[in-house]
Amino acid sequence: MKKTLDIIGVQMDFGASKRGVSMGPIAIRYGGLVEGLERLGYPVEDRGDIVPLPTGKSLPHMRNYEQVVDVNRRLYETVRETLAKGHFPIALGGDHSIAAGSISAVAKHYQPQGPIGVIWIDAHGDWNNDESTPSGNMHGMPFSAVCGHGPNCMVDFGQEPAFVPVKNCVQIAGRDIDQMERIRMKEAGVTVFSINEIDKRGMDAVILDAIEIASRGTVGIHLSFDVDAIDPQAAPGTGTVVHSGLTTREAFLAVETLADSGKLISLDMVEVNPILDERNKTGILASELVQSCMGKAVY
Repeated sequence: MKKTLDIIGVQMDFGASKRGVSMGPIAIRYGGLVEGLERLGYPVEDRGDIVPLPTGKSLPHMRNYEQVVDVNRRLYETVRETLAKGHFPIALGGDHSIAAGSISAVAKHYQPQGPIGVIWIDAHGDWNNDESTPSGNMHGMPFSAVCGHGPNCMVDFGQEPAFVPVKNCVQIAGRDIDQMERIRMKEAGVTVFSINEIDKRGMDAVILDAIEIASRGTVGIHLSFDVDAIDPQAAPGTGTVVHSGLTTREAFLAVETLADSGKLISLDMVEVNPILDERNKTGILASELVQSCMGKAVY
């Protein structure tokens, strides 16, 4: 029997500069997510949405940090509950700051068995911290945080976080990485397959390499997928648009190959902004990508 899938929405947009991604979980659900997963034979439990505090403390280098940290703590606890039941967690954002809570929960749960790996599909590196950030937006910090490179407040809720080994972390489709962020990623040793690498080698070769790196000596792979990795003509409903992104087929090939590997243990789908979308085009695409992660096949 297939694992029960727990859908966990996070109505979070305080980590970003533009509002609206808080409605992303609703848009993805309206894209036929639950019905599609059930057609694949999965039992599905929709756990509703985590809603952030309406107000909170802020700093220039960590904007709205109190709300971001509070949401990540609650998501961490919810994902831990999901995993304790033997269910598979699917976190729907919301901005990408929520990955700090979901990934830290998965890493902590599996810590007795071994480390996890992370594949981060995104136009951005999300490897800033409170010292390197040019904007103070915390959706640009979670990948750094889950690897122990700060800011620790995003992942440390008094539970002694289990950090993800950088050697098992892969960034795919980066094409808008800040200067200091790039330096930090290189110094830390993150494997980056930027968009030009995909142009040269093709997604098939890139995703196979990514799976090998993220699964080497780990118990499985967490996928964190930001829809801005996809070209904005196909995914217009996102807040930080960058031109010349992945084609839809490259995106689907990546998640289909990851599904076929049998190594996926959890995932995030984030940064769908219905305010900026066209007739829920991006919400539907995000829903279909999640379904493909869980084994929906073309043939």
